[in-house]
Amino acid sequence: MEATRNIVYKSGLGNIWLAGHSLGSSIALLIGRNMAKNGSHMETYLFNPPFMFPPIERIKNDKLKHGVRFANSVLTAGLAVAVNGGHKPNPAQDDPFIVLSYWVPHLFLNPSDLICSEYMGYFEHRESMEKIGCGKIGRLATQHTIGSIVSTALGKDSEPMHLIPSAYLTTNLGSTNFKEAHGIRQWWKPDLQCKFKEYQFKH
Repeated sequence: MEATRNIVYKSGLGNIWLAGHSLGSSIALLIGRNMAKNGSHMETYLFNPPFMFPPIERIKNDKLKHGVRFANSVLTAGLAVAVNGGHKPNPAQDDPFIVLSYWVPHLFLNPSDLICSEYMGYFEHRESMEKIGCGKIGRLATQHTIGSIVSTALGKDSEPMHLIPSAYLTTNLGSTNFKEAHGIRQWWKPDLQCKFKEYQFKH
């Protein structure tokens, strides 16, 4: 963080990009989040960023997959309300998720990569919840993990660092094995076929 702040101070925010692959993307994500919380939105490129959650995206049956996601969202949102006791933070000052929503990093994902593929379901499910009239539950569940809620209940600082409100998703549509799907080389192949979508958090 100190190195990033020094470079930004010397060169200017608009002249610096954050980028990383796998573990490096986790570091870049953490730095980008911290900078964004202080009002500095850095252009950020995250290749195969790890998502700390079981890969529900790998379930082949769509009804089962959506059912698991829906149940998890209801449980997560319910626990969050119970632990917070109905307290609603001031959106402009206290809610880090809303502060972060204006920072939109670029995520590069592959559905065959167990490490990062859950980001696809994470954003798609929030959109699905909006469509079926459960947007409030979806938005609340998007901000928490059950582990972070339990830690909060125990009085520990537990903000889940891998959860982000907004992102540009680039998904590699190529069918590859896990080693190739998680590798960095896939992203500079000349015949790369990708799907692009922006997700903007609405509060």
